[in-house]
Amino acid sequence: MTKHLSSRDREFFTLVRAAALANPFSDERVEIDLKIAGLPSSISPKDRISRLTREVHTRVNNLAEKQAVNINQYAGEDRLIMEAVFLFDYFHQFIEQFDRLIPRQIEAGEKSVKVPFYRDAISFLQKKGFSDDSALHYFAMSYQLRRAFFFIDHSLIGTSPCMKALRKSLWNNVFTHNLGLYNEYLWNRMEDFSTMLLGETGTGKGTAAMAVGRSGFIPFDEKKECFAQSFTRSFVSLNLSQFPETLIESELFGHKKGAFTGASEDYQGIFDCCSPYGSIFLDEIGEVSIPIQIKLLQVIQERTFCPVGSHEKRRFEGRVIAATNQPFDKLREQRILRDDFFYRLCSDIIIVPPLRQRIQESAAELDDLLAHTIERIIGKPSRELAQMAAQIIARQPGTNYLWPGNVRELEQCVRRIFVKGKYEGDHSPAKTSLNSILADAVNKGNIDAQSLLSGYCFMLYQQHKTFEAVAGITRLDRRTVKKYILQWQEKKE
Repeated sequence: MTKHLSSRDREFFTLVRAAALANPFSDERVEIDLKIAGLPSSISPKDRISRLTREVHTRVNNLAEKQAVNINQYAGEDRLIMEAVFLFDYFHQFIEQFDRLIPRQIEAGEKSVKVPFYRDAISFLQKKGFSDDSALHYFAMSYQLRRAFFFIDHSLIGTSPCMKALRKSLWNNVFTHNLGLYNEYLWNRMEDFSTMLLGETGTGKGTAAMAVGRSGFIPFDEKKECFAQSFTRSFVSLNLSQFPETLIESELFGHKKGAFTGASEDYQGIFDCCSPYGSIFLDEIGEVSIPIQIKLLQVIQERTFCPVGSHEKRRFEGRVIAATNQPFDKLREQRILRDDFFYRLCSDIIIVPPLRQRIQESAAELDDLLAHTIERIIGKPSRELAQMAAQIIARQPGTNYLWPGNVRELEQCVRRIFVKGKYEGDHSPAKTSLNSILADAVNKGNIDAQSLLSGYCFMLYQQHKTFEAVAGITRLDRRTVKKYILQWQEKKE
């Protein structure tokens, strides 16, 4: 007999379904959670989730008393709602066990670890009416969801709006903007979605790429009682700027013995090393030549490649994530990347913000990063050391320091403070901020209005990366902004 949700239950469980599908790093998800549990916005995230899951579990138990906890008892919209509700309840019943599995796998490395709780998890779903295949699929997807949250949340900290936006974008990059769409159509098709990461040197593009690369869907092997592969094997990276032009092709595609002078044995390139469930990260993609871009384009489009010196075609099944520190407009206008290559890489474009922007948006950002960096260096949290480092930085290089080396510079700053008890900052002439140059010129009265406006536009362009953003801030039209920026570049070259 078909069960029907009461209007009260349908209203509540529709919200639960919306929460299950929402991006966990979005304001929308927070608002839904608060509404479901009837909580004030001042509650901590940990307490919010705890109260939310408890409330949902209580409502599901109420249905159990009515013997209405099997998806096959429902039809139409009610069935879609209850599928999501039962999955939400199941996910949070096993969330701690999934969380413990992640560091276990990291410690085990490339060997996929046994999952002792998988039978209980699969049985939980089967009792709710899910088929054996569906139960296995949702078990694997739950692990994927938890891995993605772990790597995005733990690796890319910060309360600034730009960092919140980055975490939201990375989640969407893994699961798309619609988790329901992803689950129905795309969970095993994401290799066709390439990603371009933009950002200055040292901002953490590699960390962002790794968070995505380790978060792909990996099926569960019931016979071996473990996942088909360790996620530690699912991310491989190559910094293209580290190799001379003559070796890049070999590093990418591998080579056969005797393919060129010095090729004394067969060599596997990065495309050979990538797993079907993983991603390749090509850092500094703007450094590669046009001929290499053409070959990469062919690999991404055709999904096959040949090692240097061989006609044997190899299959590539992973995702491609590329990164560059070149500004977006410069990539396009100076033809650093071929248009066809760029369009094949830009299924998604994500900008990793510079540290100065993060600190400008949130004063607490520097303190959070110091605490995080110190914990990584010494292996445990230390409020005392974090406060000491913050006090030293406040004195010199000072609270207005622009951190030209970004997060990478901050990490070395902490180490230098440990060694020398001070950090003077990077004040080389090449790193002198344009802001300081313009301010000094104004104070000395030796800059004309057009040069001042030109320099100001260029400074904004360095921060925001697009002519459109500068035009919006200065209230000038785009062509005028572009003219001033190019004038400043020509003046300084």
